[in-house]
Amino acid sequence: MENYNQDRIYQLPADGSALGTVTKNFMANVFLWMFAALAISALCAYLFASNTQLLNLLIDTTTGKMNLFGWVVMLAPLGFVMLMSFGFQRLSAPAITALFILYAAITGISFSFILLAYTPGTVFTCFLSAAAMFGVMAVMGYTTKKDLTGFGKIMMMGLIGIIIASIINFFAHSGTMDYIISFIGVMVFTGLTAYDVQKLKRIGAGIEFEGTAVADTRKLAIMGALSLYLDFINIFLFLLRLFGGRRD
Repeated sequence: MENYNQDRIYQLPADGSALGTVTKNFMANVFLWMFAALAISALCAYLFASNTQLLNLLIDTTTGKMNLFGWVVMLAPLGFVMLMSFGFQRLSAPAITALFILYAAITGISFSFILLAYTPGTVFTCFLSAAAMFGVMAVMGYTTKKDLTGFGKIMMMGLIGIIIASIINFFAHSGTMDYIISFIGVMVFTGLTAYDVQKLKRIGAGIEFEGTAVADTRKLAIMGALSLYLDFINIFLFLLRLFGGRRD
């Protein structure tokens, strides 16, 4: 979401004094689309993890090696995020919506590997923990009168550090480093949740003040849902890496 309307987002007041029906409806749509995406991802993950025929499309169950479609599923989500972000101005609202739904489905399919790797109890516990952390920070980001712009920049710097450290640890294979990265990752994406919610509240206020076209409002809501979806998913994944109990 950093590629569009950035100046407008940061220049609007962060407190809720001027928020009206349009802003509240915008935020409601953002969370609705986010929850819909999570539901789609969860359904797709369950279907592929529980169906051998579908799972065979991803991996060879006899050798454990990933098939071509499996690699596509693992790598495609990043491409979808980049396409929606950089193509925001050119893509129509229906196109953005379709891409978001497809992205949620493919991400869910890739999560079928998680359901196979971790015990159901672990997945459920980490999901509930992620939901609680996300909910608390979302409420804080929406209600606080403190400007979180500076805080958000610090979190983004932390995210860059996580990416660099993860690349290094990919070759180093350090269990300690992996634990540290996961711990920091939970903190960073928990913080980004509050920052992103406040930023979206400002976008909603901008829509209300400027009378943004309905189609653009729909696109902004989808991109907002994508940001929060990514925050939640990353909290969940890092919690799994920290506390997850793998199957024997």
